[in-house]
Amino acid sequence: MRTPPPFAAILGGTPDEVDTAFYEALQSGDIAKLMACWADDEEIACIHPGGARSIGPADIRASFEALFAHGASIDARPQCLARWHSSHTAVHHLVESVNVMTSTGPGTALVTTTHVFHRSAQGWRLVVHHASPGTPQDARAPERAPQVLH
Repeated sequence: MRTPPPFAAILGGTPDEVDTAFYEALQSGDIAKLMACWADDEEIACIHPGGARSIGPADIRASFEALFAHGASIDARPQCLARWHSSHTAVHHLVESVNVMTSTGPGTALVTTTHVFHRSAQGWRLVVHHASPGTPQDARAPERAPQVLH
């Protein structure tokens, strides 16, 4: 009987597919699948809204393990995606709609996010996740997708 390839080995699709896998891992609280989205490089970076910068796989894993503590997951839904792709780099700008519990009950927080992907020998992998608190204006669809990266 053949053993299926590890998740990281089959993840090598497009940056869009890696983004989808990243959000599925957040929503299910699956740290192994989440980390499979990341490049295996000590220079990768993750910045959570209002949080400190995490550098390298171990630090990033620890930051997400803290977020997933006690079986929690993150119900973040990407929207308003704008993308820029080249042969070895891709940048996605998006807004995450995150379901949260507030003092008055369930609510939604908006998070403005940038993902940077690099194409490696293992396929497309995330090298930067930078998320900042968003505003209601961020939830508007862009009038047009940018044609060049400035």
